[in-house]
Amino acid sequence: MRNYKPYLGKVFFLFLVVLLNSFSTKAQKKEDSLMHAQKMEWFKEAKLGIFIHWGIYAVNGISESWSFFNNYISHEDYLKQTRGFTAKNYKPEDWARLIKNSGAKYAVITTKHHDGFALWKTKYGNLNAVRSSPAKRDLLEPFVKALRNENIKVGAYYSLPDWSYPDYTEFTRTKKRYQIQEDPKRWQRFLDYSYGQMKELRDQFNPDLWWFDGDWEHNAEEWGIDSIKTLLTQKNPAVIFNSRLRGKGDYATPEIGLPVYRPKDLYWELCMTSNDSWGFQQNDTNYKTPQQVIDIFVDCISKGGNLLLDIGPKADGTIPEEQYDLLTQLGKWTKKHGEAIYNVEAGIPYQHFYGPTALSKDQTILYLYVRDIPKDGKIALKGIHNKINRAYVVGNGVTLNHHVLSKPYWSAYPGLIYLDLPKTSIDEYYTVIAVLLDGKIRLYKEQQGAIESN
Repeated sequence: MRNYKPYLGKVFFLFLVVLLNSFSTKAQKKEDSLMHAQKMEWFKEAKLGIFIHWGIYAVNGISESWSFFNNYISHEDYLKQTRGFTAKNYKPEDWARLIKNSGAKYAVITTKHHDGFALWKTKYGNLNAVRSSPAKRDLLEPFVKALRNENIKVGAYYSLPDWSYPDYTEFTRTKKRYQIQEDPKRWQRFLDYSYGQMKELRDQFNPDLWWFDGDWEHNAEEWGIDSIKTLLTQKNPAVIFNSRLRGKGDYATPEIGLPVYRPKDLYWELCMTSNDSWGFQQNDTNYKTPQQVIDIFVDCISKGGNLLLDIGPKADGTIPEEQYDLLTQLGKWTKKHGEAIYNVEAGIPYQHFYGPTALSKDQTILYLYVRDIPKDGKIALKGIHNKINRAYVVGNGVTLNHHVLSKPYWSAYPGLIYLDLPKTSIDEYYTVIAVLLDGKIRLYKEQQGAIESN
């Protein structure tokens, strides 16, 4: 009879190896997930950031970089704008103070857009504020310092493409310099230039967040996305990356359009202009009102995301009056309603309340954002199992009366809750009501009220 014991022993040994590897892999994934959640915590709690598009396109007030790429203007004429980029009235401390007063917890500035014009003193290339503009100085360094002094997180926007750099593949929409496979050494020269700039930004400013753009022009392998992330995490392992690294980032970045439904991504941020342009354009006077901006901001909060609101300073470094006023009005509202903005989670479905909502992190406080004055002064909640311990207006502490309708003793249906909102407590933009529950929120999710024995 054949002896199977050695064979069975090998099988059992291999089984143990596979099992231990499986446990090890699961443990590693769990650890990675925990570390990712820890580094994303400040971002998730921040809710509001300010985007800044500042570059030579502000001189003539034309579309940033796209003007020459789309052949609206020649590249030569586009670059003539460098002569007017003076930054003579640039006051970075005032910028940082305005950003802080808006209620924003982080700011993202265009260190270099697709046109290749850099705001800092870089040794790579000649197209920058120091060497090729009347500003004659590093414009990034004092702003980063001012942000740090105000305890605002620093975000660095960096364009992967550089349409002005002679060793980059693309030039305009109708003109391409070369294909990578035709001249890989030329492409490597561009990568050396690009990686060199990113390393400078890393070493000089140590951003909390990298906001990349333009990744659509090449694939992840051609950009060397993994190498970029390795390079930029060497100094700060907890640095955050947006999603425009061919999907290999930490959070999603929908642009302009507010998501209609809550995104599936755990972390996301809507980037949006304050008018219809990213950079300064004197002819674009179609500014959003404070009410409209807060409408969008509240919607982002209720869906568990952030708002990155853009401003475009002028070429002399001043912020347009309309943008200054917009951030100031936004700041008045955020200062009053801070407890219902920061450190909150996405709210409950609209079926339970006809408006935006949010929950405290322990889910024991429900925040209701009321835009308009109810006809009868009453706010309705549906399908909340919890008992309400107290309800009050955020920002002034006025306690609200409430009562329950359609709650028979024999039914599991929780009934309708009505909150009385006095007109004297109405906010100019959004009145926020805090509803303190008797425990973690419990929602009634049945299709209809059960027909039960009574």
